[in-house]
Amino acid sequence: MAAKQATVAAKQATVAKKPKVLTEEDLLKAPERDYMNEAQLAFFRQRLNDIRDQILRNADNTGEHLRENEVTTDPSDRATLEEEYTLELRTRDRERKLLKKVEKSLKQIEDGSYGYCDETGDPIGIPRLLARPTATLSLEAQERRERVQKMFGD
Repeated sequence: MAAKQATVAAKQATVAKKPKVLTEEDLLKAPERDYMNEAQLAFFRQRLNDIRDQILRNADNTGEHLRENEVTTDPSDRATLEEEYTLELRTRDRERKLLKKVEKSLKQIEDGSYGYCDETGDPIGIPRLLARPTATLSLEAQERRERVQKMFGD
C-alpha cells in the first residue's frame, strides 16, 4: 500500500513539473512577468527543434535527389536540370546557415540567455521571437545595426 502511494505521488510530481503546452495566442497574452518562463522556453525549444528537423529532412531529400542521375541528351533539358540543382543547393546553403542559428538558439535556451538581446540584454519580445525564433537582437538593436551598415557598409 505504501509503495503504491509513493508511485502515485511520484507520478503527480512528474505531472506537476511538466510545463503546460502553450499556443502562440497564449504566448502573446502572457503578462510580461512570465517572460521566458519554463513553458515559454519549452514552446520555443519545440519550435526550434521542429525547424532543425525540417532542415535536416530537406538536406536528406536534396542528397537523394542529387544522387539520382537523370541522363538527358537534350542540352536544354540538361541546362534546366543544372539550374534546378543550383537553386536547390543555394536553398540548402541558406538552410545550413539557419541550422547554425537554430543550434545557437537551442544552446541559449539551455544556458538561460534565450529571448534577450545580445547587445542590450533587454527582452527581444514574444512577437519578434514568434516571427523569427533565432533572433538575437531586439527590434531596436537590429534597426540600429542596419542603419549603421547602410551608412558605413558591411
